[in-house]
Amino acid sequence: MRIEKKTWPEFFQKILDGTKTFDLRLADFDCRLGDVLVLREWDPNTKKYTGQVVEKEVAGVIKTKELGFWPQEQIEKYGLQIISFK
Repeated sequence: MRIEKKTWPEFFQKILDGTKTFDLRLADFDCRLGDVLVLREWDPNTKKYTGQVVEKEVAGVIKTKELGFWPQEQIEKYGLQIISFK
């Protein structure tokens, strides 16, 4: 399955460079080994896509409800997932 997500410029560049090989996301979507994560660079200042895209194959998924980056109600509803890239 192909899954498209927004990624902010500072994270996008690190993924593109290969220095960031994982992604922490709200687990509000299904993600499995072998899926392709299509990451589209999103500029939060202009609220527009930059046009840059990178695709990464999902190499692992860990789901948890133990971290607090998102509102607790969303974490309780969806949990979290850490996605590693190949």
